[in-house]
Amino acid sequence: MSRGRLRVYLGAAPGVGKSYAMLAEGQRRRGRGTDVVIGLVEPHGRRLTAQMAEGLELVPRRTLAYRGREFTEMDLGAVLARRPQVALVDELAHTNVPGSRNEKRWQDVEELLDAGIDVVSTLNIQHLASLNDVVEQITGVRQAEVIPDEVVRRAEQVELVDMTPEALRRRMVHGNVYPPDRIDVALTHYFRPGNLTALRELALLWVADRVEEGLRRYRVEHGIETPWETTERIVLGLAGVQGEESLVRRTARIAERTPGSELVAVHVACNDGRAGADTAALAGSRALVESLGGRFHQVVGEDVAEGLLQFARAENATQIVLGGSRRGRLRGLLAGDQVVTKVVRQAGRIDVHILTHDRMARGPVVTLPPLTGGLSPARVVRGVALAAVLLPVLTLLLVSVRGFGLAGELLLYVLAVVATALVGGVYPALLAAFVAAGLADYFFVQPLYSLAFAHVGDVVVLLVFVIVALLVSGVVERLVHRVREAERASVEVATLADLATGALRGQDDLPALLERVRETFGLAAVSLLEQDRARGRGWFVVASAGRGAPERPEAADAEVAVSEGVVLAGRGRPLDAGDRRVFRACATQVAAGLESHMRRQQATEAGERTAADRRRAEVLQAAARDLKPEVAMARRMVEQLRDGEGRRTAEERGALCDGAEHALDRVSGVIGDLLDLSRLHTGGLDVLLRPVDVDEVLATVIDDLGPGGHEVVVRLPDGLPDVVTDASLLTRVIANLVAHLLRCRSTGNPVLIDALPVDGRMEIRLTSRRAVTSEAETAPTGLVPRLCTDLTEAIGGNLRWEGNGTCELTAVLDLPAARPLSGADRSERD
Repeated sequence: MSRGRLRVYLGAAPGVGKSYAMLAEGQRRRGRGTDVVIGLVEPHGRRLTAQMAEGLELVPRRTLAYRGREFTEMDLGAVLARRPQVALVDELAHTNVPGSRNEKRWQDVEELLDAGIDVVSTLNIQHLASLNDVVEQITGVRQAEVIPDEVVRRAEQVELVDMTPEALRRRMVHGNVYPPDRIDVALTHYFRPGNLTALRELALLWVADRVEEGLRRYRVEHGIETPWETTERIVLGLAGVQGEESLVRRTARIAERTPGSELVAVHVACNDGRAGADTAALAGSRALVESLGGRFHQVVGEDVAEGLLQFARAENATQIVLGGSRRGRLRGLLAGDQVVTKVVRQAGRIDVHILTHDRMARGPVVTLPPLTGGLSPARVVRGVALAAVLLPVLTLLLVSVRGFGLAGELLLYVLAVVATALVGGVYPALLAAFVAAGLADYFFVQPLYSLAFAHVGDVVVLLVFVIVALLVSGVVERLVHRVREAERASVEVATLADLATGALRGQDDLPALLERVRETFGLAAVSLLEQDRARGRGWFVVASAGRGAPERPEAADAEVAVSEGVVLAGRGRPLDAGDRRVFRACATQVAAGLESHMRRQQATEAGERTAADRRRAEVLQAAARDLKPEVAMARRMVEQLRDGEGRRTAEERGALCDGAEHALDRVSGVIGDLLDLSRLHTGGLDVLLRPVDVDEVLATVIDDLGPGGHEVVVRLPDGLPDVVTDASLLTRVIANLVAHLLRCRSTGNPVLIDALPVDGRMEIRLTSRRAVTSEAETAPTGLVPRLCTDLTEAIGGNLRWEGNGTCELTAVLDLPAARPLSGADRSERD
């Protein structure tokens, strides 16, 4: 049985018409004779959506009970038993009610697909897991229901249901999306034009990316290497040398002048043993490319031009940009400008731009190696000593035997020269080659024991010997250097990879990052120094590792600039050129860690300020709502007293005074609540957490309520565990909640208090029946509910509100339960 096919209608926001499009697709397939059923549809009261569902078979929903309420979900078993050809399932990212067959609706859809049933579903862009953080940053709303992107990417078809922000807002104004009482709030919050525009752009980009994936897959499956100019994609080849920033900027300007284009930079690292790129320069170019909105890649290839062209074709590039230096033809030929020539010759339909660049790396200059050949002086001395011992011993052996002939004797001398090159490098080998030629001429070329030559051919043979010996020693020297360079490169790569991994795992832990740098180079101390820009002089230590960290760049044995006014300094030993190059690359990683640390710190501070401002605004709004009616009542009472002065009885005046006094007491209480909230948020409220008996707390609450306590019914089971909290603050929270519920209850209905343990915690539920029901009253607003919420969080719990959609309002206090007491502990407490 083949797997079913999934089709998803993707929208940028609620109300764009996803469900309508899904039902229209179902009607279209039904008209063609396909067996279509509605597994679940959420019309949300929208008349046109409900009309489009008419005529389609609807599988009855399954009813589930949860927390005393009934919910309906798609009956997956019934749909599987019905086995239609196509099932319409709305809201793919929906979370099922606990007790359902699967936790998520997309898991239900997976079962339908596995059963061979095609599914047509809907989804909003904000529910994709990869975009959840971005959507929260745009709208300020955290989406609790998310779906893995891979589930949607596996769909055979993803169709974007698009609508301009203006058209969607008009639909809302006409009442086609939300009921009238929710339109104003939605238009001024989530459905602002800027939010809708950003969400629409996210949806378009996500779908475009999926289209690009499909195009790339099609070209790979059909072996199409010729680029298709569907999108301008500009590939910039970077050599990894100093001064390439201007090349990056000029290429970025080219991309900017081409709307919809994409900038991709690539560095091709050769694996043929040649010297690599400047790590610090390449890191700087990469950072610049990414800051300009481009992408950076590094690939490995045997040939730079071929690797660059392969990458460009894989990326479906339309343009390639390379840097060309202003050099003469001979130097250009020696320096490797043949890479540019080869790319131009083999690019085919890809346009190639050559941008002149004065500061490209200079071409190689043919020079002799340094005197030590890059080896230590001790190795050179050992090479000379080996030649001084090996050549006389070999000569004595050959003189005593004299049976190899001149050719065999010269081959043995070549072997001695190669051994000398392996130990001491090219200069000892060069000396050994000339000495060996002289020994061969003196002992084995006629006339013997003389440096004269009897035949011209002997001269040629000795010259060839010297040339061969020099060439072989040069090759051996180069191989030794390549091995050393490979070993060093391996260590450098491991070092930088370790630093990069550390930066990714904990980018804001600068001391740990500096400790890795210190250990890598064997330094005594490393510090990150920043110039005091406020006073224009002096330095201060941002972070350090090791003892005696340098406090100024002048006090360091090695220092490199991380950024403007920031220096990475090390103390312990001077670094050679190779170590300094890696030290500079490490500084780049430290710079990334410093930048990340600063961004995180700024984001944390900004988030704290924003949260504090939001809390302050909410508290002030709640206080204004609570104070306004009380102040109005007090003013009205005073006005009545003034207007009726002399005509009212003492009893009437007393009643008015009592009313005004009650209103003023209420105002005083609101001011006290504001002061308590201020102390709580500034840490001035003392909290003592200890095991507390719930029975005792509720008894205190009933006593404090006075006559109002008779309208409260407490129902507690036996054997309740204690809760870990502050007894006085918990008493105050419950008393305030009971008073609030008593004010908003309907006449004759008491406030019910229940308590039960749930998964190691204690839930205290306070329920009242309201006289007027409203969806907005599900979570009461005001200063008292806000104060209760903050106090509950301060004592280690949380407060939530539940409304069953009819007339009940429940406040649920969730508190940590204390561990059960042993017999000895219980008797001691009693």
